[in-house]
This record gives sequence, structure tokens and C-alpha cells, in this order.
Amino acid sequence: MKGTIFVELIKMAEDAFGENTVDNILDKAELENGGAFTSVGNYPCSELVKIVIAFSDHSGIDPDTLQRMFGHWMLSHFVENYPQFFNDKKDAFSLLESIEGEIHVEVRKLYPEAELPTFVTERNAPNQMMMEYESPRPLAAFCHGMIEAALEHFKEEGSITSKINPAQPNITNFEITLQS
Repeated sequence: MKGTIFVELIKMAEDAFGENTVDNILDKAELENGGAFTSVGNYPCSELVKIVIAFSDHSGIDPDTLQRMFGHWMLSHFVENYPQFFNDKKDAFSLLESIEGEIHVEVRKLYPEAELPTFVTERNAPNQMMMEYESPRPLAAFCHGMIEAALEHFKEEGSITSKINPAQPNITNFEITLQS
């Protein structure tokens, strides 16, 4: 995974717990690199999971809830640092539909080695979208948080349900329904 994800997770934790506490948590997490991450580096997802679990153990917040919180944090980071992906979108569905065909295309140009998840979207009705998230990484809750943050960014309200397919555990199906 790209190091920027790790750097931003640590920034979020420092914002919540303070720098000294985060340093102590990272020291105890037994990370391969001792917790030193750069935004341009590549690191195994297993290290991200260790960090989330360490923050969960410290805070008492469920790891999935922390991932969802981090999804919100990252969407804000993307809005601030990559406004070109948001400026021409009128709603959250437009943004979600652009991940695979626009955003990931640009990411692959910058980082050809990036291993990105796959997103397939389908609108079932004007106010309902199905989104299939496929990734070998256990980050469906992070994705859920980013969807929530997208709705908030566009000042939309709705419900999000997710379901992992037992026959295909790398796939999570999200149903997003906007309130009228």
C-alpha cells in the first residue's frame, strides 16, 4: 500500500490521541519498520491492520469503527489535495462512479505499481446505487467510511448497508440509498 495511507492514519491518530501517545502505541505494535513511514513508500497492508488494532486496543474503539473514521479522514485529505476529482461532480453517486474509470486511471499513471481495489457501480434507481468493492485487503469498513464521507461532502443523507459474499470474501457489496 502507498505510504500516504499510513502517514494519514498516523496524522489522524495524533490528532485524536496526541503525538507522544501515538509514538508509544506504534512502539508497542511491533511494526516491521518501527513505525517510520513516508508518503512515497510502499508497505504491506498487514502493517496498517496492526496499527488499527493497536489504536483500537488503546482507545477501546472497535477496529471497524476506526477504519470508518479513517475513511472520513482520507476523503477530506483527497478533497483538499486532489480537488480536480471533486470539482465537476454534482453528487456522491457521480464521485463513486468515477473511481474506477477516472480516479484510479490517474493513480495508475502516477503509481504504476499501485495495487488498487476494484469498484463496480450500478444505479438501480435515481436514489439507489449498488457498489461492489473487491480487494484482498480487509478494508471494507474503510471503504464504508469513505462512502459516508462522500455523502456528507455533497450534503446528502442516505443509508449504507454492506454485505460480504461468503463465497467470495474479497468482495463486499454496498447498497447506498439516498433519502428523498
